[in-house]
Amino acid sequence: MLFSSLEFIFRFLPLFFLCYFVMPKRGKNGVLFLGSLVFYAIGEPLYILLMLCSILVNYGAARGMAASRRHAVRRFWLIMALLIDLGALFLFKYFDFFAANANALMGRELIPLLGLMLPLGISFYTFQMISYVADLYIGTICSPGTFLEFGTYVSMFPQLIAGPIVQYREVSEQLKERPFTARQIEYGLELFCLGLGAKVLLANKISIFWNQVQGIGFSSISTPVAWMGAAAFSFEIYFDFWGYSLMAMGLGRMMGFSIPRNFSVPYMARSATEFWRRWHITLGRFFREYVYIPLGGNRKGKARTVFNLFLVWAFTGLWHGASWNFVLWGLGFFVMLVLEKNFYGDFLERHGFLGHLYVWLFIPVSWMVFEITDLSELMIYLKQMVGIHSGEVMVGTEQLVRYVQEYGWLFALCVLCATWFPVRVYRKLQRTWWLVLICLAIFWLCVYELYRGADNPFLYFRF
Repeated sequence: MLFSSLEFIFRFLPLFFLCYFVMPKRGKNGVLFLGSLVFYAIGEPLYILLMLCSILVNYGAARGMAASRRHAVRRFWLIMALLIDLGALFLFKYFDFFAANANALMGRELIPLLGLMLPLGISFYTFQMISYVADLYIGTICSPGTFLEFGTYVSMFPQLIAGPIVQYREVSEQLKERPFTARQIEYGLELFCLGLGAKVLLANKISIFWNQVQGIGFSSISTPVAWMGAAAFSFEIYFDFWGYSLMAMGLGRMMGFSIPRNFSVPYMARSATEFWRRWHITLGRFFREYVYIPLGGNRKGKARTVFNLFLVWAFTGLWHGASWNFVLWGLGFFVMLVLEKNFYGDFLERHGFLGHLYVWLFIPVSWMVFEITDLSELMIYLKQMVGIHSGEVMVGTEQLVRYVQEYGWLFALCVLCATWFPVRVYRKLQRTWWLVLICLAIFWLCVYELYRGADNPFLYFRF
């Protein structure tokens, strides 16, 4: 079920909050847990059993660690939980990818493909469970909590399907007791409406142009149109994912939870390094705390630091999808971060405009590597972007002028909303009737667009 759907907004959400708000404090976790299972079952009825089994296994391992002070026993339970979590993720997400490549390498089909459908949200809730057992093992979490608290933490529907990746220690106290105020509900509604607007009015609208570019055929577009298409997808994925994250934060706030932010105006970064401090913040935190630092971080010399970064970015790319383009996308960031760290990162920080220009040129190219899974098509598109045309250009200057006239205002609006401008306006208008009126206008305009059939799946649902 999509947050940006009339079914969710006018059916599931009112019914859930009616049950949630009338329930006494001690019963709210139960309502949230059951409501989250219903939410997941509507979109993925079969794999709800997989999620429940994962919850049982990880909670059992956590209780096993909590019951023993012996390091060997605790490590056994940690390894068992990690093997099961990563094994399930590998089976459903990566088995066919590695099997197909192994078969191609050997020249015959020795390993049969399973053809399993990817469970919704498995990459996100698996990482949350890994962070839970890892934190309990190293002592960051003192107690595993109750089964209901852990189950509610994993399955909480605002962030279940596409994050943010919440750490248990961030919400452990709120799972036990959380105050409710009218201001919290108001703030949550504001965030939800603004996130809905980012998704429906910006991401959905700009995606129309990117879909047109794909429909034309990459070999037929001119270089300016190729750059417009890359910019359109860059805006689409940002407002799509940022909008979801804002809605998740808003829904969490309405229930008394402080879900961490996932974005901090990433397109205003001055380097690829800074971009990744601002984009998908909770994923970057996960790889830093549970992969990079345990591997040694930057504490074991320059060569080891480069190797650790290589592994982190290879894993980051694979996390997004079982395809070679994602691996290339991750390794592309690895190369840029190493170059910035050792050569020109300080220069970019000192020269703000050049840093911004560098990001605005590199990031759209990186998103094309991310989006286009067919490597031959990807090469065609990248060649078009640098003026190396693979065929006859059918969409040239005349069509470019038409596209600018038709979509220019939308690109300008996306540029404006990708800066600090909307954040500053929100802070200035907070707790005023102007903000209430703006949010109401955005909400009903989104409802109108959804009624007309403008909804489409969130891009990160496929990861």
